[in-house]
Amino acid sequence: MKEALLWEPADGQKVVCRLCAHECVIFPGLTGICRVRQNDGGRLFSRVYGHAVSANVDPIEKKPLFHFLPGSRSMSIATAGCNFTCDHCQNWEISQMLRIKNRVAGQYLPPEEVVAEARRHQAASISYTYTEPTVFFEYALDIAQLASASGIRNVFVTNGFMSARALETIGPDLHAANVDLKAFTDDFYKKVCGARLEPVKETIARMWAAGIWVEVTTLLIPGYNDDEAELEALAAWLAGISPDIPWHVSRFHPTFRLTEAPLTPRNRIDRARAIGRAAGIRYVYSGNVRGDEGEKTVCHHCGAGLVDRFGFVVAANRLRDGACPDCQTPVAGRWR
Repeated sequence: MKEALLWEPADGQKVVCRLCAHECVIFPGLTGICRVRQNDGGRLFSRVYGHAVSANVDPIEKKPLFHFLPGSRSMSIATAGCNFTCDHCQNWEISQMLRIKNRVAGQYLPPEEVVAEARRHQAASISYTYTEPTVFFEYALDIAQLASASGIRNVFVTNGFMSARALETIGPDLHAANVDLKAFTDDFYKKVCGARLEPVKETIARMWAAGIWVEVTTLLIPGYNDDEAELEALAAWLAGISPDIPWHVSRFHPTFRLTEAPLTPRNRIDRARAIGRAAGIRYVYSGNVRGDEGEKTVCHHCGAGLVDRFGFVVAANRLRDGACPDCQTPVAGRWR
């Protein structure tokens, strides 16, 4: 195990973890809610450092990031573990591995090798994804610092429950993030995810203020988080942070412990997108609906088609120096 960052000693060899908003008080021999960080004799250690449970090269659109180096490759890395317990987790076999099996799996892949693999595959970025990158923070930080020095960008695909200290620590080497805004009620977060809403909102605002490129995803679950009043409140809040933050409204597929809810109807995705646009969000996308018009980027000023996508594939990109070629309106994003 590797000694963890962002913790403080407490009485009786307890420790207080300051990595995420749970701020677990951990007794000797035990772990925090994430099951990843363990108190060993009054010191906090990571159980997963260097143990890559998944390592792939993906299109950046899969994260999903539509306004960050479109068409580029992203080396994607994960360890086991998560600080949420979402009933609908699509990667529950690895995110909940430590809860279900209490074991750490994965191939040992040191940070230097991750960066070398990214270079070998000509990846423009490294994405910390599939599970929750906050819980393998020490590993992600060491990789990110090496990647930055090599001219490779770093991306978090995250639930956004990290502490302000964690974001400040990795912020200089974090270039983009897709944050899951899973719902806009605390009740949903508590019942479905084992967490709270407000820290996620704070992270989105902090990231944007820090100059990190942010896109937000909401998985629309019928009967759980698709109430129109809730979506209107979410969209208004997000537009208040910035109308330039892209919002991905994704289709739900029954999985893990949440199998009684149906597949999201297409018209509910369309309605949510309309709510986002009415709130002033300039770029609202459909997710998990391959071939939908909502996968395309259009100019918010003149309506011209700019980036044509089919699933995770960029079929055409008409942007010129980050602007619409028809009316020269700048399009928010990181295009080079």
